[in-house]
Amino acid sequence: MRNFPSLFFVFSVLFLSEAQAAKVAIVIDDIGYRYTDHRVLELPNQVTFSVLPHTPYGKKIALQGYEKSRDIFLHIPMEAENGKKLGPGGLTTSMNEQDIHQSLNKAFTEIPFALGINNHMGSKLTKLYQPMAWTMSYLKQNQLLFLDSKTISGSQAEQAALDVGVPVRNRHVFLDNQLDEGYIRQQFSEMVAKASKNDIAIAIAHPHPETVDALKKLIPLLAEHNIELVPLSQLYQQQSHQSSIASTAE
Repeated sequence: MRNFPSLFFVFSVLFLSEAQAAKVAIVIDDIGYRYTDHRVLELPNQVTFSVLPHTPYGKKIALQGYEKSRDIFLHIPMEAENGKKLGPGGLTTSMNEQDIHQSLNKAFTEIPFALGINNHMGSKLTKLYQPMAWTMSYLKQNQLLFLDSKTISGSQAEQAALDVGVPVRNRHVFLDNQLDEGYIRQQFSEMVAKASKNDIAIAIAHPHPETVDALKKLIPLLAEHNIELVPLSQLYQQQSHQSSIASTAE
C-alpha cells in the first residue's frame, strides 16, 4: 500500500503531460517597407513580429505591437550567396567584430524593446562560424535571443549560439513561400503535424495581405488539434526550464 501514492503521482504526471497542449510560435518577419504591413496588427497578440531595421514603417509597427504586449524581434539582414542587396542594418562578410556590434547596436537603439534577432536572408553569412560568433557575442552581452531562419542547411548560427551561451531556436516551416491560400493551408498543416509530433513548432511568414487573410482563418483551428499559439519567447523559456530539469536529473 505504501507504493500507491508514488504510483498515483507518476500516473498523474504522465496524464498531465499527455494532455498538455503542444505549442506553436508564428513569426511574421520582413516587416517595415510597405504601408500594408500594418495589417499584421489584425493577427492575435501571440503572433510575434520581426521588424527590418531602419525602414519606413518598421519602428511604428513594432511600437504598436509592443504596446499590445507582443514579442518583437529584429529581422537583421545578412549577406546572401546570391549577392542580393541587403538594405540598411545589414551584416556582411567584410565586417569585423566591431562593425557587426556597431550595426546591431544601431538597430537596437531604434527598437530597444526587441527581445532578439532572426536573420533576413543570410545564406552566405550564417555558413561562416566567425561572424556568427561575433553576432552571438553581442546578443550574449545584451541578454538577447536568436532565431535561425534556416535559409540554408549549412548554417553555423546554432553552434555559435550554443558555444557563446545565447538561447537559440530554429525555424521549422515557412508558411507563405507561395502566395496561394491552398499552399499556405498546406504549410500550416505541416506546422501542426510537426508540433503534434515534437510538442513545439516555429513557423515564419511574411506581412502579405494574402498571408494575413489566410492566418486569420487558420489560427482558430489550432485548438481542434490541442495546439496553443504562443509568443516566440515562451519557447525559449520552455527550453530553459527543460534544460534545468535535465541538469537536476543528472
